[in-house]
Amino acid sequence: MADVDVLVVGAGPVGLTVAAELRRHGVGCRIVDRLAAPQPYAKAIGVVPRTLEVWDAMGLVREALDNAVPHLAQLVFIDGKPAPRVEMTLPSEIPYPFFATLPQYATERLLAEHLARFGTEVERPTELRSVETRPDEVEAVLAHPDGRTERLHARYVVGCDGAHSLVRKAAGLTFRGDALPEQYMIGDVELDWELPAGHSMRAVNLDANGVMDDMLVCIPMPGVRRYWLSMLRPRAQAGGEDGSSAPDGIGLGLGDGLGPDLGQIQAVLDRLSPEVTTASTLRWSSTFRTSHRLVDRYRNGRLFVAGDAAHINPPVGGQGLNTGVQDAFNLAWKLALTVRGLATDDVLESYHAERHPIAQEVLDRTVRHARTVRNSGSGLNTKGDDGEMVLRRQAQLLVAYPDSPLIQPRAADGTPAAGPAPGDRAPDCRGLLSDLAAYPRRLFDLLRTPRHVLLLFAGSEYASGDGAARLEACAAEAHRAAHGLLDAYLVTAAEVPEDARPVGLRPPRVRDAAGEFRDAYAPREGEALLIRPDGYLSGRFHPAVPERLAAHLRRTFA
Repeated sequence: MADVDVLVVGAGPVGLTVAAELRRHGVGCRIVDRLAAPQPYAKAIGVVPRTLEVWDAMGLVREALDNAVPHLAQLVFIDGKPAPRVEMTLPSEIPYPFFATLPQYATERLLAEHLARFGTEVERPTELRSVETRPDEVEAVLAHPDGRTERLHARYVVGCDGAHSLVRKAAGLTFRGDALPEQYMIGDVELDWELPAGHSMRAVNLDANGVMDDMLVCIPMPGVRRYWLSMLRPRAQAGGEDGSSAPDGIGLGLGDGLGPDLGQIQAVLDRLSPEVTTASTLRWSSTFRTSHRLVDRYRNGRLFVAGDAAHINPPVGGQGLNTGVQDAFNLAWKLALTVRGLATDDVLESYHAERHPIAQEVLDRTVRHARTVRNSGSGLNTKGDDGEMVLRRQAQLLVAYPDSPLIQPRAADGTPAAGPAPGDRAPDCRGLLSDLAAYPRRLFDLLRTPRHVLLLFAGSEYASGDGAARLEACAAEAHRAAHGLLDAYLVTAAEVPEDARPVGLRPPRVRDAAGEFRDAYAPREGEALLIRPDGYLSGRFHPAVPERLAAHLRRTFA
């Protein structure tokens, strides 16, 4: 018998998310990290709107919002002259319409505190020495700080142990990719300038051929006049043409003496800052070159990889950390169902099927963007008709899983012409009134659960009588098919009278008083919408029929 259901290796943002979500889903786990303490460095700082939605579902978003600062826009300068600024604000129907900056050490602290509320602490310094898979378990050898060696038997192991992942190597997975030639310096400093609050700045100089030969990016962080600086490393400091003097990947240069000092950072500011400013209070610096690598598979049997253990990409728009957090959010509920013996074989296989294409798209996009910046100095363009779509993609709001084995095929009869399709992110909406509350609720309030959620839409024909009875039968059958791990709601249209259905019947009723649910989802009379624990539409069924719902749920539930 296994000692623990899941061993999580690595206590960065991704590993902490996996562990916290497993615990929220009621599954036991241990999480180990080889470092004696979390690193006190800013490192990855960008948080996209979709990650804030993930933290909302986890019950963590309030703490994140209290500690982060918004990234509203970027001021751009090319050869010292102002260029069009890049807007970073999304429409107000997005619940978190701003990109945020939060130092990685703060992200890790908030996630660790959240995990501790479930009674689980990170075991430090505990190093994974080896992994051996067996038919029904995994044997992991752990080295503890007192010199003791432990042989731990786990049902599954999730490697969140970074670019040099031992779990990935033990799983026999490849990690192919390359490094771009440029080398960069980063620094965490204070600047005495008057940049508008919530604005970043990017300044580039171009050579005679229009190719970037100098660059400075300044992103605001929590604190007074505190900024995260990224700079092109001068060729005179960069060493060999192959970039071998700089570490491969962001943040791996800590402690090697390669990070710039205040004098080197000040020299870049003197060349490129749009106004005279002095850097002070250097908290951390490092040097890196941009790499891009992707694992061939996210899973081999009982071994899984997530985050930097599965993919690394150029640090454009904070995509790496956010992609990793969503790897974790995707995997945890599936592992939890499997551990409890309630999942079909397709559930764990869907982790690779869903997340590998997303990582490939992020890698391709960030490499393309990095090369565009190098060759022309131009950055993210949010202008024009496609500007909002560019921003939504950067916000990771367009991530979708239409080809997943767990998702209702989009070509199936009844797929809507409007509103989100199966596999799409489930958007939020406001103004839902329940029978027992005087205040409106958000749809995300109903989705803040580790269970599937079934929404049954009732207009005038389905709000009472035989129509309502058919929807109630759908809810009961779906609840049985999901082994009770499903919450159902009857959503009535705004024009339906409040007394059309007796209060207290199951499923509970919410009224689309503001009409935002209808606007966001374009539901049809008597339609059922099924939403997974990770906030993606599993299927849409019109008309809602108990047998069809149960058959679809059997894609997930054994």
